[in-house]
Amino acid sequence: MGNGNNDGSRLGVTARAKLREFGFTLLELLVVMVIIGLLAAYVGPRYFSQIGKSESTVARAQIEAFDKALDQFRLDVGRFPTTEEGLSVLVGKPALPKWNGPYLRKAIPDDPWGKPYIYRAPGTKGDYELMSLGKDGSPGGTSENADISSN
Repeated sequence: MGNGNNDGSRLGVTARAKLREFGFTLLELLVVMVIIGLLAAYVGPRYFSQIGKSESTVARAQIEAFDKALDQFRLDVGRFPTTEEGLSVLVGKPALPKWNGPYLRKAIPDDPWGKPYIYRAPGTKGDYELMSLGKDGSPGGTSENADISSN
């Protein structure tokens, strides 16, 4: 009776003050949400640009691995695969007498953007050309859309 809570439905002044100490006001929640939004707007683009750089790095690393396998194929067979044979001769046994593969442990993967690598023999700058057309899948481009080539 002394706390002003006679019927059990109303809290006393000191009890209401204690409940306010444990909660957040709408203004405080809005301020926190604005801060989180600003951080996301600042960090998000930087994070996603790093993903694009890492995909390009993966494509370069895969092309280098294919280059080494192609060199081993040439040492065994005496020539690079033709355009028609493609990269599949590095994994599956063709009807070639000196073939001593497989030269890759796994099947030929697509580039990091889900498109097949392009192999041409002879290439525009050497015995062969192995390339990915980048994220956009078309020749040319800059940044993530740039072509990645063995030459």
